[in-house]
Amino acid sequence: MAILGLQGIRGGVGTTSITAALAWSLQLLGESVLVIDACPDNLLRLSFNVDFASRGGWARSVLDGQDWRDAGMRYTSQLDVLPFGQLTTSEWDSVHHDALNPLVSLLQALKTQQQYHWVLIDLPHGFSPLARQFVAACDHVFTIIKPDINCHIRLHQQPLPAGSHILINDLRIGSQLQDDLWQVWLQSQTRILPTTIHRDEALAECLASKQPLGEYRSDSLAAEEMVTLANWCLLHCAQPREGGERERIRP
Repeated sequence: MAILGLQGIRGGVGTTSITAALAWSLQLLGESVLVIDACPDNLLRLSFNVDFASRGGWARSVLDGQDWRDAGMRYTSQLDVLPFGQLTTSEWDSVHHDALNPLVSLLQALKTQQQYHWVLIDLPHGFSPLARQFVAACDHVFTIIKPDINCHIRLHQQPLPAGSHILINDLRIGSQLQDDLWQVWLQSQTRILPTTIHRDEALAECLASKQPLGEYRSDSLAAEEMVTLANWCLLHCAQPREGGERERIRP
């Protein structure tokens, strides 16, 4: 089992939508996937048709003294979803981050048990204790960036997770500024992934439909690029497998 974290270099670069899209693409290739929301914004669930009013999630369960596995949801036979859960502002401000440590430890238990081929984690941007704990548990990290000056500055002034790969999202064909930035990054950044996600209206529309990109518009350019990225992950990030398929997290 491989644990892959996806983290935006800042907010608003499309990390949550890309996490959902990659999870969908991997399960299309026959991989069993658990996708986990590690962001207090609790938005990942909305890409998997979870009702907006639903408050359940692993963090909600941990704080309520319940079994976090009961918050898991079965989306397809190959894809399970674990939302973060809805916390109030006062709860999040007052909670000691050590209270959320159990899931980080359980990630290692999942890896030992080989319950899934992949665990994908939608990581919060920044350097909060929770983000650092999850990053440390990941085998690989993709840093999501957009070709704009904000991300360009951040690439040169803030550290990235050790060994992380850079995934460019929302590349516009015909933008001179973006093309210039892309060329600079190709020369200066040694860990840019070979797959780039181009600007595609389907990536914005899929969240409105509460579906992962590839389910909403499998024929879109971005969906095809996500399948290419999933194949790259199989070649470069997959872990050797032992034994057969085991029972997964209960929905």
